Amino acid sequence: MPLPVVYHENYVCPLPEGHRFPMPKFRLLYEILMKDGVISESFVSRPEIIPAEKIHLAHSPYYITSFVKGTLERQEIRRTGLPWSEQLVTRTLTALSGSVLSAEIALKKGICCNVAGGTHHAHYDFGSGFCIVNDLAVAPLSLLHDGRVSRVMIIDLDVHQGDGTARILDGHDRIFTFSLHCKENFPFQKAKSSLDIELPEGTDDEKYMKVIYEVIPGLLEDYKPDFVFYDAGVDPYIHDPLGRLNLSLEGLYQRDLFVLKEITSRGIPVSCVIGGGYSKDLNELAYRHSLVFRAARLISEQ
Repeated sequence: MPLPVVYHENYVCPLPEGHRFPMPKFRLLYEILMKDGVISESFVSRPEIIPAEKIHLAHSPYYITSFVKGTLERQEIRRTGLPWSEQLVTRTLTALSGSVLSAEIALKKGICCNVAGGTHHAHYDFGSGFCIVNDLAVAPLSLLHDGRVSRVMIIDLDVHQGDGTARILDGHDRIFTFSLHCKENFPFQKAKSSLDIELPEGTDDEKYMKVIYEVIPGLLEDYKPDFVFYDAGVDPYIHDPLGRLNLSLEGLYQRDLFVLKEITSRGIPVSCVIGGGYSKDLNELAYRHSLVFRAARLISEQ
């Protein structure tokens, strides 16, 4: 089966020149996936913005309304790291809807990837770290609310802890949150996930994969989720300026391939989001993000 993916042109919006967030990477990633034949246009779905009620499952209605209307306080906007604009609102809500749609498709097809997502630093009533709304909280809560699933696991392998996800979902006994991240990195005040594993700065492929091999199968066997959200952040890469871990490209690919095989071999549907990744060379960064799609395609064709 060709790999189902979710993408929309609105995943990219204008930012001031020189801004640290690599906004063009979403379009470049899509173009690389198409050029390399990893995905096919006929298997690309485009999301429509979901109702506000779905977003309110994870976020304060007042906060969401203030963001949409552009009435957030200046310090609240500064905390997100992204300057407010109407285009940013459209971009944010479209990417969020893409993760929800990706989950719905994965329920039918077994696997689906969103060409965005992983905004795990967004909290119930504020944004942080380039994250305004938390798709890793909204999407699973949406599935549970609709009675589509009973037990969800979030496997977050972004180099930064998913603090917003952990806090929003704290107390939801039908969602298990797992974060594997660099200890000496943002956020410097960590939240408490269902399971957190902190890695020391400089962790390489061998030591990183040893943890993956030892932990992932046991988590899936013990918790027995009937759906998994996988955040395949590429900022553990050795040359990522915000990473501080030392994974190679091959290490990232083997990580994604192993995790997705462990999930799908148990018959569990999985939705992938791309998570964090930073570089001045945006084409190189987009290729790095393409690795999870290449792994997912290999699995979807088996």
